[in-house]
Amino acid sequence: MIIFDDKMFVEANFENEQEIEDVVIKNADYFFGPSSIFIPKRTIQTNDGARTIPDGFAIDLASRTWYIVEVELNRHGVWQHIAPQVVKQITAGSMNETKRMLEDIVIDMYDDDNGVKERFEREKIKVINIRKILGEIFNKLPIIGLPIDKISEDLKSWALGLRNEVKLWLVEKYVDFDNPENIQYKIPEECRPSLDTTAEGDENRTSTTDKGHSHYGISINDLLDEKLLSANEVLVFNYKSRKKYKGKVEAIVTEKGNLDVLNRSFKSPSSAGLFAIHSTGDTGRLSVNGWAAWQNADGEFLSDLRDKCIKQIS
Repeated sequence: MIIFDDKMFVEANFENEQEIEDVVIKNADYFFGPSSIFIPKRTIQTNDGARTIPDGFAIDLASRTWYIVEVELNRHGVWQHIAPQVVKQITAGSMNETKRMLEDIVIDMYDDDNGVKERFEREKIKVINIRKILGEIFNKLPIIGLPIDKISEDLKSWALGLRNEVKLWLVEKYVDFDNPENIQYKIPEECRPSLDTTAEGDENRTSTTDKGHSHYGISINDLLDEKLLSANEVLVFNYKSRKKYKGKVEAIVTEKGNLDVLNRSFKSPSSAGLFAIHSTGDTGRLSVNGWAAWQNADGEFLSDLRDKCIKQIS
């Protein structure tokens, strides 16, 4: 249940798969990262011609990974529907024809969409290197991205048994008790999956990322506890976009583990970063990786301090 002023929102079932799929597509940055590129449904096929249509593909330029995305409702069943469908998608996704098709689609998006172009520039990927970087990304095993309305024990067991990394995001629906037409959706913050199979520590699974995913559990409070940040310390976000928006915004670290930005307090560095961006006038940006945005006085990003924190507590 969610209480908002005098309104009570109660949990409800999704009407159909399209409803939850629309939520994911509209908010793809919050699932796959602010430097990700989402490709809607495309038909792919195995060597023998068996066709399948994933709900999408995502390429995260920051982590140099890619996803086969399948949005699901738990009621469809793991063994009857989800598992056989994803296995076929993994097989078709491993085909060179699939990878070349996706690479060409991203190149076309780069040429036609300034937003996509800005994401490459943000990750300092030069035009001459785009195909090389994409080739390296698609040479890795795809991560299976599964936003879903409920995570069953069988789904967890199946995900942990796959060779590919699997990320499950829980997507919840709430409706106004007095007005069912008023709907709210709940998704995880900071691209944090509800279940990440690599984070479960399966030594037999090959990680597609260099540092794994242990950073998901680290918070500003952890950095304070490990003396990597201190209360009242000032962090800086130097923002500049292709559209000439720019600004130097400061955040104060509070003893509660929040970031105070322009008289607003945020638990999430990414929410604080997005607020900072909007304060420059760039309200078109809908997401940012706050861990790679805020710097301390020594020029270290929060992500650098997070890496130090992981080493200290491991």
